[in-house]
Amino acid sequence: MQSKPLTLPAGATATQNTAFMVLAAISVSHLLNDMIQSLILAIYPMLKDNYALSFAQIGLITLVYQLTASLLQPLIGLYTDRRPMPQSLPIGMGFTLCGLLLMSQAAHFHWLLLAAALVGIGSSVFHPESSRVARMASGGRHGLAQSLFQVGGNLGSSLGPLLAALVILPYGQGSIAWFSIAAMLAMAILYRVGHWYGLQRMASAGRRSQGAAVPALPRRTVIRAMAVLALLVFSKYFYLASLNSYYTFYLIDRFGLGIRDAQLYLFLFLFAVAAGTVLGGPIGDRIGRKRVIWGSILGVAPFALMLPYASLLWTAVLTVVIGLILASAFSAILVYATELIPGRVGMVAGLFFGFAFGMGGVGAAALGKLADHTSIGYVYHVCSFLPLLGLLTCLLPDLEPKKH
Repeated sequence: MQSKPLTLPAGATATQNTAFMVLAAISVSHLLNDMIQSLILAIYPMLKDNYALSFAQIGLITLVYQLTASLLQPLIGLYTDRRPMPQSLPIGMGFTLCGLLLMSQAAHFHWLLLAAALVGIGSSVFHPESSRVARMASGGRHGLAQSLFQVGGNLGSSLGPLLAALVILPYGQGSIAWFSIAAMLAMAILYRVGHWYGLQRMASAGRRSQGAAVPALPRRTVIRAMAVLALLVFSKYFYLASLNSYYTFYLIDRFGLGIRDAQLYLFLFLFAVAAGTVLGGPIGDRIGRKRVIWGSILGVAPFALMLPYASLLWTAVLTVVIGLILASAFSAILVYATELIPGRVGMVAGLFFGFAFGMGGVGAAALGKLADHTSIGYVYHVCSFLPLLGLLTCLLPDLEPKKH
């Protein structure tokens, strides 16, 4: 058993069985990858003090990271749809490792930007190919597979603030380098995943993509649906940027919390996001992606509108509810999009991960500029209206009848 941790039973294929060992491996890798990335967000208050940064410069760090990820991901996804590269997964994690080490020793703000860019490049390689692996290992349960993959990333994101509070704040910026162990562990896991991926490709040579059985929709319908999905991703990730990048500052400014306590509240929110991710895919497999998209984005609206007026206790409660509901959206959106454009898993995954990261980066930079000119509290008043864009879900075609 131990010698074959990432292989399927004899005769099994990715379209017949759900390869849970592979899904577990790719989910753990996602956890380690996103834990490293969330460390950057979690130490923003420390970096702000160490380098005397403005909110706009904090937003610029996020923008550089998100743009390097977002601009490259669709291109890498498109290329690997035609020429899959199983061993690109550990190589991508190597870029993340380099960025992590550079950030631990950065002597100037510009080095921080370069470190963020390297982490972004690593992410741009990791997400399209690992999404393809998740779909390949799904056994047809695409929503479940995508949720298991996503929950690893969201759990990792939730651990970042907690580890920053327990490790980096007490021991300083140089202690970021200790997390290189996590990056090297991820590289080892991804090397094995890449080996399984290569074997599966050889076994399935001559067969078309899993999505080939889905009838194509008219081009105009697909373009309209993709535009609506893009607006929904904009709504989700612009709103998440206000919480991921500035929630600690909001708690410090409005309620007078210390950095350590504020990071614990951020951990609570991010953990709720991770928990909510588990629900979206399996529920989408059962009741349909469109219904999940409806509920996960528009359903956040009343809680988001209440948030700027809440006490500290109710702020914590509301952000947990927001995280639980909003998190289920992305898995449903991504699987829905792959069903809109069958046979292009890498391109679609790269496009949506890239666009999501890009919106997160643009949102962080724009909201940082807004906070500099107004206040951090005003940012949360403006962002509270974004989930209302969930009303656009009514424009999406219903794909469920086409599956039967």
